[in-house]
Amino acid sequence: MEFSEFLKDDVPYVNLWTRFAVLCEVRELSLHINHREHLYLDGLPLVSQHLKTLDLHGVGLQETFLDFSSCPALEDLKMKYCEINVHKISSCALKRLSIIYCQSNLNYQVRVCTPCLISLELDDFSGRTPFLENMVLLETARVYLGSSCEDFCLHYDDFGVFCGDNDNACENCVAYNDGSNECVLLGGISNAIQMELISQYDIFVFTRDLKQCPTFSKLKTLLLNEYWCVAPDLDPLACILKNSPVLEKLTLQLFYTGGDCVEMKGSYSSMERSSAISEHLKIVEVKFHAIDKRVHKVLKFICTFSIRFSFE
Repeated sequence: MEFSEFLKDDVPYVNLWTRFAVLCEVRELSLHINHREHLYLDGLPLVSQHLKTLDLHGVGLQETFLDFSSCPALEDLKMKYCEINVHKISSCALKRLSIIYCQSNLNYQVRVCTPCLISLELDDFSGRTPFLENMVLLETARVYLGSSCEDFCLHYDDFGVFCGDNDNACENCVAYNDGSNECVLLGGISNAIQMELISQYDIFVFTRDLKQCPTFSKLKTLLLNEYWCVAPDLDPLACILKNSPVLEKLTLQLFYTGGDCVEMKGSYSSMERSSAISEHLKIVEVKFHAIDKRVHKVLKFICTFSIRFSFE
């Protein structure tokens, strides 16, 4: 179903049609609202033994709608431009989850409980960053924390330093100083084989997670942006490399915008390998627009692991 516009009186009918489609035992259900306002679905969970794919665009989700305990066959959930005002997204069967350009108006984190997930895409979520519970079967994860994320440090400086949990911490950082030792994102995706982790400079979620950094015991392919290479001594980059013991390919994308870029590829230059980085690492790619002090610092850091570069 797809609607380019709707009136307030249409909302009950769209909800009725949605429930009727589920009763008809459809395997794939798509509801796209291409309108400036979200169309709110009712808060009751779906009940279906047959539904495998749910594709939602431009709808408002509330209460227990995203509790899929009564949809044991559901494997694919796609949400784009949706307003997600629920306490939890839960499913024991879900395999693929895509949350793109969605938002939440809640003052707490939406929890994602999908233990059987194998693929996750969380792209430019607006509001508090969702809390990811452990996904033991995860294979691929792409997380992009963009400018709409509310978890940013008000006192962040250009040297990659957050104000942190101290007496002078900003109100955003203080809100996270709750004594919790749980990772918001990295703990949940620590079993992934392939990851892309991209963030705007001033967002503190990844940096905070690194204080309790998990071991990425299965991670073989990793893409990071320049967020990980800004802090003094490149601590975030060093930390995640140290905790990725089977990493085979590392890509550092040292720019935010598109355009022509230079690519350098590196590999071990000798049999002697550093214990601070995966012995399985076969290739390192560094992409940038031009060599500046920041790029030079990153290349120099990577070279300390007996890795030598050449231009592509």
